[in-house]
Amino acid sequence: MQGREQWATRLGFILAAVGSAVGLGNIWRFSYVLGEGGGFAFLLAYIICIFLIGLPVLLAEITVGRKGQSDAVGSFNKLAPGKWWKLGGILGVLSGTLILSFYGVIAGWVMYYVYSYLTGSAGSVAEGEYGAYFEGFVGSPIAPVFWQVLFMAIVIGVVYFGIKKGIELANRTFMPLLALLVIVLAIYGLTMEGAGEALNFMFAPDFAQLGNMEVWGMAIGQAFFTLSLGMGAMITYASYLPKETKLPSAAGTIVTLDTLFAIFAGLMIFPIVFTFGLDPGDGPGLIFITLPEAFGQWGTGGTIFGLFFFLLVAVAALSSAISLLEVGVSWAMRRFEWSRKKATLTAGIIITAFGVPSALSQGGPLSQEIFGLPFLDLIDTVTDQYTLALGGMITALFVGWGWNKIEVLRETGLQDTTVGALWIWFLRIVAPIGILYIVANNFYNMFLASEESMSYLIIQMINYFL
Repeated sequence: MQGREQWATRLGFILAAVGSAVGLGNIWRFSYVLGEGGGFAFLLAYIICIFLIGLPVLLAEITVGRKGQSDAVGSFNKLAPGKWWKLGGILGVLSGTLILSFYGVIAGWVMYYVYSYLTGSAGSVAEGEYGAYFEGFVGSPIAPVFWQVLFMAIVIGVVYFGIKKGIELANRTFMPLLALLVIVLAIYGLTMEGAGEALNFMFAPDFAQLGNMEVWGMAIGQAFFTLSLGMGAMITYASYLPKETKLPSAAGTIVTLDTLFAIFAGLMIFPIVFTFGLDPGDGPGLIFITLPEAFGQWGTGGTIFGLFFFLLVAVAALSSAISLLEVGVSWAMRRFEWSRKKATLTAGIIITAFGVPSALSQGGPLSQEIFGLPFLDLIDTVTDQYTLALGGMITALFVGWGWNKIEVLRETGLQDTTVGALWIWFLRIVAPIGILYIVANNFYNMFLASEESMSYLIIQMINYFL
């Protein structure tokens, strides 16, 4: 067996980890949940969740990966052989695989829009017709699958070449490009007529909605999704770190850059929304229907802005998808003793094939609903509301309670520090309680969601027998 690969530099790890965190979650998902959550209330809840739950759990995952020097499951096995803690790693690999299956579909939509703006077809859509334009694309039995496969082929190609020559090299190119694009587009957005209203929407104090648990549920789900927590990515990436890397500063840098990117994405998107009198709570269709509608009203400038906007989203999606595929590849290499090339091709093809039902579920031939949801939305809901949070909670409990405290703090370099003591107690108490509460609330809402759902049938059966 070859020795485990390593990052060429600490900066390479930081860029790859930030690339994993910065993706569709920061642009596509963050924008619409910010809109649905009422702007400032969600943003405040999100920042609180990021620093009270996201950062501690992120540091825990990085610590497990660097100490274990293996994939998500193998790291837990090394640190706690024969114990049930490996369930955290199993959930991570499962979540990463499921998320990538539909993530590749949505990223394929983004690539289609890049192509459409390049060829001029998106810019020539008549006003008010972008909804039909998007629905016609996702409802096709061929087009969404083609673009999904094309995107996944690029992801597979990068991971195929390994850590230094593939993943690290790609992120050294992607991340500066992403930073440049989002800053330029955000600055341009702030010159628009609706910038003042957008700033008010995002930052004007409004604490009324903070009592709404749905806002907190969206916030913690977004925190886990955007930081790639609970999906094995950070454990896997950290396993390629050398022992001398300072973990707390790395975790802090990742969280800070990821949060700043999300805020800049909001500054880029919401001035456009308010300038053209659009609805900030338009949901997942915000960047595929609402914004293109605004770009179309803008004329030639909108076409150029739209091209660069979707290029930004495509690059962000690619950097995150690479980390998700690496989770399954790293596990398969250890579990089956495969070479990187064989593991990458096998895992990539399986995940792509599993994503086809998601690609065809948005109006296509497989649009039948399961428990009241299209297949893509079902996989998104299961991972976002349950498996990610549970995987992260197990990691927090393991580092807080299941692993020797002295060894944990020594591994992070936080021994004999107040920060280290606080971190341990956040992992022991604050993070698990917060995660458990949100997961329980999600289960409760699921049971109340629809009379046609399986949960409703279970309640009816219980009531019948009682």
